Amino acid sequence: MSEDNKYYLIKQKAVPEVLRKVIEAKRLLESGTSITIQEATERVGLSRSSFYKYKDDIFPFHENVKGKTVTFVLQMDDLPGKLSNLLKLIAGYEANILTIHQTIPINGVASLTMSVQMPATGDISEMIGELEATDGVHYAKILSRE
Repeated sequence: MSEDNKYYLIKQKAVPEVLRKVIEAKRLLESGTSITIQEATERVGLSRSSFYKYKDDIFPFHENVKGKTVTFVLQMDDLPGKLSNLLKLIAGYEANILTIHQTIPINGVASLTMSVQMPATGDISEMIGELEATDGVHYAKILSRE
């Protein structure tokens, strides 16, 4: 697994202030009130550019969640058996596949968006790392976690 795809669990006091502000801005945006990104970043004292730079890379940790629902996107070669290999890999982690959406391939490459529910003991970062290292996969990224 490449260094930029490893995941860490750290205490809040070790998280730089800019990342804590990104989490707070995301919380404001998800609160159900009608608020823009500009308003949320202004409220927490964060630039919009910093928000966009880090928004996909930091998530709050919820200890009380039994299993995590993870939505990720990947780009892969459109060849027979490639999707089946990915599904076998995901099944090996005992993850429950909730949704799969594959786009029509362009130049032999398809985009795939998938939501899976990981078991409480599942290692999301390890699974994404294996997906990304799979032959025929060009790109894999976590879009959200719940």
